[in-house]
Amino acid sequence: MRISHFWELMDDEFGESYARTLARGHVLGVLGGRTVQQALDEGVHPRIVWLALCDDMDVPQERRLGVDRPPRPGAGPDAP
Repeated sequence: MRISHFWELMDDEFGESYARTLARGHVLGVLGGRTVQQALDEGVHPRIVWLALCDDMDVPQERRLGVDRPPRPGAGPDAP
């Protein structure tokens, strides 16, 4: 997972403003008592951080992969 996808998931699930607040202030015990942002800054893989946050915030499984969006132009399997 790229960091850009992580932030997309955060924004989709929590809203853009709250996602940033949550990242700065929500401490995850499973990540050594670090906030979401601290864990990312210290190199914890975004997928690990995302799943830890989902578990902690009781995000349902069906929403953990994000919102279905139509493919971007040029992003399909036949794109150069």
